[in-house]
Amino acid sequence: MSAATAEPLELFHKWMEEATAHEPNDPNAVALATADSQGRPSVRMVLLKGADEAGFVFYTNLESRKGAELAANPFAALCLHWKSLKRQVRVEGRIEPVTPEEADCYFASRARASQIGAWASLQSRKLTGRFELEKRVGEFAAKFGLGKVPRPPHWSGFRLVPDRIEFWHDRPFRLHDRFVYVWENGVWNLEHLFP
Repeated sequence: MSAATAEPLELFHKWMEEATAHEPNDPNAVALATADSQGRPSVRMVLLKGADEAGFVFYTNLESRKGAELAANPFAALCLHWKSLKRQVRVEGRIEPVTPEEADCYFASRARASQIGAWASLQSRKLTGRFELEKRVGEFAAKFGLGKVPRPPHWSGFRLVPDRIEFWHDRPFRLHDRFVYVWENGVWNLEHLFP
C-alpha cells in the first residue's frame, strides 16, 4: 500500500510536491463541488491556493454561482486528480471565508490583468457577447490607469476546513490503494478502504 502517515497534510504536501514536479499543467487544479439550498449539486475547476492545518484555500467572485451556493450551503468537496501520477485526493468539509487580509494579500500577488479581470467580470451572469466583456476590461483598465488595483468588494476566498480526506493511488488489476482520514474527537483517524 501507499505509505499513509499519521497526519493527512503531511502526505498531501508530499503528493502535491510530486505533482508539481510531474504534472504538465496546473497541479493545483481542483474540482470544487457545491450544492445549492435545495441540495442540487454543481462542480467546476478552481485553483487551490493554499493548504495547511486551517484548511484548503481557493478564491472566487462572491457573486458567482459557487459564491451563492457556498453562502446558502457552507459545505463543499474538492477533488485533485493527477493523471500522470495516477493519484487522487478527495477533501470534504465545511466552508468559511478567508480573512480580508488574506484576500488582499493574495489579490495583490495576482497579475495586473487578472486583477482588472476580477473587476470586469460579472461572473456567472449572462454575457451578450465577447465585446461586452472586453469593453468592461477597457473601462476598468482606464479607471485604474497605472495605479494600484484594489481588491473588489465582491472578490475574496474560502477555506474548506476538512473533516474527511481520502487518498487514492492506482494499482494493477484495479486493486487500488485507498485510505481515508476522518476527523473525530479532535484527531485524525485513518481507515483503509476496499478499492
